[in-house]
Amino acid sequence: MNLVEYLMNITLRQLRAFVALAQTSSFTDAAVNLHVTQSALSGLIKELELALGVQVVNRSTRKVSLSEVGREFYPLVARLLQDLDGALETISDLKALKRGLVRIAAPQLLSASVLPEVISSFGQQHPDIEIRLLDCMVEHVQSKVHSGEVDFGIGPERESSADIEAKTLFEIPFVVVFRSDHPLNTKTNVTWDDALRFPVIALKGEFTHRLRVDLHESLHDEALNPANEVAFMTTAFAMVSAGLGVTTCLPYADSLIRLHQLQSRPLLNPVVRRKFFVFTRRDRPLSPAAARFSRYLQEYVIKQHWCA
Repeated sequence: MNLVEYLMNITLRQLRAFVALAQTSSFTDAAVNLHVTQSALSGLIKELELALGVQVVNRSTRKVSLSEVGREFYPLVARLLQDLDGALETISDLKALKRGLVRIAAPQLLSASVLPEVISSFGQQHPDIEIRLLDCMVEHVQSKVHSGEVDFGIGPERESSADIEAKTLFEIPFVVVFRSDHPLNTKTNVTWDDALRFPVIALKGEFTHRLRVDLHESLHDEALNPANEVAFMTTAFAMVSAGLGVTTCLPYADSLIRLHQLQSRPLLNPVVRRKFFVFTRRDRPLSPAAARFSRYLQEYVIKQHWCA
């Protein structure tokens, strides 16, 4: 009989019965430890010996001892069960969110505003789950998900491959950001025409391109022609703070807007919205920890004033 055939005929209950008996040298004590009857324990040992084709226990009226084969077999089985129990405990901990690793990719602005707060709050509830945040360009978020470098990504709508699944996280409108001494601060309602009369500091690439397309048919007096284009919104905020113009962004960056001591207003006529998504691989289910963090993130953003 080869090893595979042995394994097919041996059960964990038989192995646990053997280890318990080897450790106690008593059918009575081993049965108590395993919460079975002595006859059930004796039956398990007999089944094991039958499957192995060799005797592992010497029985007498006075005591129980291991046979020579049993003495060789015991440390191997004990180590096997210890490793198995450790693996099962790890799985149990992962399911119970007692441990785990979650890797997230997100754009720089989201990583510098919302996510640190979410990670900190989540960590208070699940201190043994490690969250690793990879801040990157918007265009790189989905590629990080596709390659398996992260468990999931967060970002605005972009073209994606068939193996990427996108679930809506939130949808919010644009705001205009300016200094407190700026003329726009006197207005309760600010239109795009109002904002675009001033120098605009915009983001390079897809962000501004999509915004220009959205505004093309609605704007009459002004067009979106940025005075400066930068790679990061934090740079735009610093330039606005220096009095170099205004910028447009999404209100989830409110904490950074306040950090730069700037003001913001919702932009009207038209109201332009952006959807943000959680991106995952269709063929890779999230771990219990990653799934819980994803749900926590959704619950968190719903409670924020900028998501109303």
